[in-house]
Order: sequence, then structure tokens, then C-alpha cells
Amino acid sequence: MAFLSRLDLHECLQTLSVLQWLPVYVFLGAIPIILIPYFLMFTKFWILSVLALTWLAYDWNTHSQGGRRSAWVRNWTLWKYFQNYFPIKLVKTHDISPEHNYIIANHPHGIVSYGVFINFATEASGFSRIFPGITPSVGTLEGIFWIPIVREYVMSMGVCPVSKLALKYLLTQKGSGNAVVIVVGGAAEALLCQPGASTIYLKDRKGFVKLALKTGAYLVPSYSFGENEVHNQETFPEGTWIRFFQKTFQDTFKKILGLNFCTFHGRGFTRESWGFLPFNLPITTVVGEPLPIPRIKKPNKKTVDKYHALYISALRKLFDQHKVQYGFPEAQELTII
Repeated sequence: MAFLSRLDLHECLQTLSVLQWLPVYVFLGAIPIILIPYFLMFTKFWILSVLALTWLAYDWNTHSQGGRRSAWVRNWTLWKYFQNYFPIKLVKTHDISPEHNYIIANHPHGIVSYGVFINFATEASGFSRIFPGITPSVGTLEGIFWIPIVREYVMSMGVCPVSKLALKYLLTQKGSGNAVVIVVGGAAEALLCQPGASTIYLKDRKGFVKLALKTGAYLVPSYSFGENEVHNQETFPEGTWIRFFQKTFQDTFKKILGLNFCTFHGRGFTRESWGFLPFNLPITTVVGEPLPIPRIKKPNKKTVDKYHALYISALRKLFDQHKVQYGFPEAQELTII
């Protein structure tokens, strides 16, 4: 019975580690957004708001110049519980030399990109052990770095804006051994997320290839098998009033905040219940072979298209080599739109 109790406690801690994720971000974001204007206008503590805004202005460029990562935060035990909840695994197929810089392109986005977060923004999967000498930086929306407290938290994990300025700085001004991680399909790809699906946005996504050519960074394909399985997404039938409401809300949300709103669900606090936690299903991020890229100051469209096609070929090869091992049928194909 004592053993069973320990198992129950262990599973409870794993669930709580995932459950805290969104509330922590909302809470950390709400504090400065609400309290800074309130203190500034309605209380005698206005000096705190002034100090916070002064620091933000003074430190404004840090997130675009390598950030301020913390090995301590990346190694929190919390992330290990988070990883084991699914579980999440990082698989290396080829060595990555610290003598070069890299753009690790990841697919698919899924609802939340759990695989990218745990494998590259924390040390739960042992990134530094698997890829010694490589420093990963995960690209995300720049708006997050406009929020005091939140920006410090995400920078500590090695997260950076997915902007040309920030990515180019990491790939050209920080020496070698740097890898920026980009989920190429972006938040729009979340709307394609369905269990069993392997559809990604890539056909017209060429900015990351152009960046690789301008900086000479090698391109590395990666695919997170199982990312689409951990939530069920509801897309209501066309022509129904609920689909009209869903699409209107999604379009409005996208226009105002630049985000795609997904109607999804998963499990609740217990495995058998309904809720919004992800299902306990494995996610395996497989990192492929680096594709050498020449450095060209002003690459033309023909050159970009050439290396984009080479990247797609490498990604398809990676997917086909590992799909059966990680849950897809042999006949499954990677669909690129």
C-alpha cells in the first residue's frame, strides 16, 4: 500500500506541474498589467510603477540580444515532473558540432508545443547532455517580452522573440554553438491539430530558410511525434450556428491579439475525467541531421527555393524513418500545405 501511495503522490505531482503552467503565466502577466497602472494612478506606491517601467525601458533590448538565461531555472525539478507526465523524450539522430550555429525547425505546433518547451527551454530531457556545447534558444511571440516579470521568467529559460532582430543576433553575434528553435508553422498551425494528423504549414514558410542563408546557420529538421495526440480539438460542422460563432470568435481573436483560438479539450485532474489538461500520451521530439547552408548576404528567390526544397526533403526523410516507431502507420504521409 505504501508503494501505491507513493505512485499516487508521484502522479499527483506530475499533474500539478502541468496544471500550474497556464495559471502561472496568467498570474505573472496579470500582476504587472493590473498593478502597475493602479499603483501609478491611485495609490501612494506610484514610485514602484515608475521603477518597474524605468527598468523595462532601460532593459528593453536585452530580450533581443541573447536574453538572460538561468541554468538554475532550466534545471528546476518541476520540469522533470512536467516531462514525466506525458512522458516527453528528446532523440538525437546525428551529432551537432558546436563549431557552427543552427536553426532547429520544429513541426508540428500542436495546441501548446509541449515537446519544444520541455526539450529545448528546460533541461528536463537533458539537452545539454545530449547535445554538448550547444546553447538552445526557443523563439516565441515578442509581445510576451513587453510584460514585466513575465519577460524575466521566460528569458531565464532561454526563450527569445521569434523576430529577425533577435534571431540574427543569436546566430551572428554570440560566437558558435548556438541553436535557435523555431516552430515554423506558428500558432496558425494549431488549428490543424487533430489526433492522427500529420499536416503542417511549410510550403510558403521560407523566412527561416532565408535567415539561414543570410547567417550561414545550418538547418536542422525536427519532428515532435505525439504532439497532436495530447488534446482533442473541436471543429464544428460548416453551416451550423455554433461553427459561425466559433469562426467569428477565432477571426476576432486573431485580429486583436494575433493568436489563434482553438476549441480543445483533454483530461481532467484524474485520468478518466474531462477537462483541459493534456492526455498522458508520449511526445518524442526527433532531431535530424544538420543541413549545411552557405552564407549569402543577399540570397535570391531561386536560392531560397532550392534550400527550402532540400529542407522539405530532409524533413520527409526524418518523418518516414521514425513514424512507425512513434505511433504512425506505415502508410501515413507527411502532408505539407
